[in-house]
Amino acid sequence: MEVLLDWAMLGGLVSALSYHCGLHGRMGVTRYALTLPDEQRLPQPLKIAFASDFHAGRPTHPAIFDDLFARIKEEQPDVLLLGGDYVTGHARNAAVLCPGLAACRPPLGKFAVLGNHDLSTDDGLLIRMFASAGVRTLINRAVTLPAPFDSVSICGMDDPWTGAPDAKSTFAGAAATRVLLMHAPDGLLMLDGQRYDIGFAGHTHGGQIALPNGTPLVMPQGPLSRPFYYGRFPVSDNGDLVVSRGDGCGGIPVRINADPELVICTVQ
Repeated sequence: MEVLLDWAMLGGLVSALSYHCGLHGRMGVTRYALTLPDEQRLPQPLKIAFASDFHAGRPTHPAIFDDLFARIKEEQPDVLLLGGDYVTGHARNAAVLCPGLAACRPPLGKFAVLGNHDLSTDDGLLIRMFASAGVRTLINRAVTLPAPFDSVSICGMDDPWTGAPDAKSTFAGAAATRVLLMHAPDGLLMLDGQRYDIGFAGHTHGGQIALPNGTPLVMPQGPLSRPFYYGRFPVSDNGDLVVSRGDGCGGIPVRINADPELVICTVQ
C-alpha cells in the first residue's frame, strides 16, 4: 500500500506542488480564552498551545510543519498539547517532526495522545521517537503540572475507536482543574461521567475541503465528527470542547476553506 501511495503522490512531488501553490492552506493561529470559577482561579494565566493531525508522509509537504513550529516559537506557550494522527503510513514518517518538537521548549512540558493513524502503525516506535524529542505520550493518564499551576492536570485519553479509552484511569489522581486531551470528539462518548474544564480534540480536519462558509464536504467517521467538526462547543454538564482543523493533509494533499492552525487557549 505504501508503494502504491508513493507512486500516486509521485514520491512527494504532488504535495510539494500543492504546498507551493497554496493548496495546503495558510497556517494561522486561533485563540480562545477560558475563565475558571472563582474557586479554581489560577495565580496567573496559563497559555496552552494545541496542534493536531500532522499526517507526516506523502500527502503533507514538510514545509507546513516549519510554518507550525515557527508559530509555536512566536507564541511561547506554557505547555504544548498534541492531538494525534502524526503520520500517514509508517511511524518512521514522524522523524520529520522530531527536530521541530525538540526545539519547542514550553516550560511546563509537551504532551501527546495517539490518533487512529498512529495506532494503525508502529505506535511504540512513534512513542519512543517523541520521547527523544521531549514529548510525553499520555495513554489514559493524567499528569499534574508543576507550580504555580499545580492545580491543573493534563488528562490524556486513548483514541475512542482504535485505542482502548478508559475514562476512570484518564482522570485518576487529577487535580481540581482538568484539561482533557483526546484525538477525536467521539471521546466524549467514553467519559462515563468524568468531569473536565476544557477539552481539546482534532481528527476532523474541519472537513479539509469545505464550502466557503466552512461547511465540510466530507467528514471522517464518528457520530460526533459532524456536529463537532470545528470550533468551540459547549458540552452538557461539562466543560467546552475545542476541535482543531489540524495541520497536515490526510488522503489528498489539498485543503480548501479549512486552513491549518495552531490553537492557543488562555486559561485564567
